[in-house]
Amino acid sequence: MAAGAESRLGLKRAHFEAAAVPFMTALYNTALRLTRRPEDASDLVQETYLRSYRTFENFVPGTNCKAWLFTVLYSVFINTYRKAKREPEPMSLDELEERFHQAAVAAPADSDAVLMPGAHIHGASPEVDEALGQLPDAFRSVVLFVDVEQLSYEEAAEALKCPVGTVRSRLFRARKMLFVALQAYARRTGYLNATPRNESRSAERGAGDPASARPGGVKGSPPLKQ
Repeated sequence: MAAGAESRLGLKRAHFEAAAVPFMTALYNTALRLTRRPEDASDLVQETYLRSYRTFENFVPGTNCKAWLFTVLYSVFINTYRKAKREPEPMSLDELEERFHQAAVAAPADSDAVLMPGAHIHGASPEVDEALGQLPDAFRSVVLFVDVEQLSYEEAAEALKCPVGTVRSRLFRARKMLFVALQAYARRTGYLNATPRNESRSAERGAGDPASARPGGVKGSPPLKQ
């Protein structure tokens, strides 16, 4: 009987290591951005793996193990580390909207600045990590899960224990916060597309003008000789 129990434990350990260990780096990177302290991040990941191993029977084979691990990690973070730290007052939604509109108004007069949809935040620069660190936990977490770790809205909702609609709403507002904080960085790296208004309007006028389609390229000019 003892040999059988030992065999089952060994099989469980092997299955757990094969399914969960490949995501250790992703878990640590997210834990570091949540806690902002390397030692706390290491402790958070260690506790995540301990709890995940103890409850590995709850994991359904064939489902997304990465999403399941992030669910455990966020639960540990909320119940342990977040309660122990003093978090600054989150930015109110009214203040967020006001800052976003001020930033849009402050954009250069000759450009239409549009935040590139679906731009993923890889956190490869100090600017991005700094901006992420300034987000309130609820907003930072949804950006990390959806934009960084590429979880689906449904998987992020499961990890954060909130409705999918809340995930979408938080993500929308979090991206607005990042838009305000990262305008210069976004332009430099191509996440912010600035199209000169004059060029844009000229293109729009030209698209509706049959003369602009002539080979000469100038309204009223004769076709180029072959």
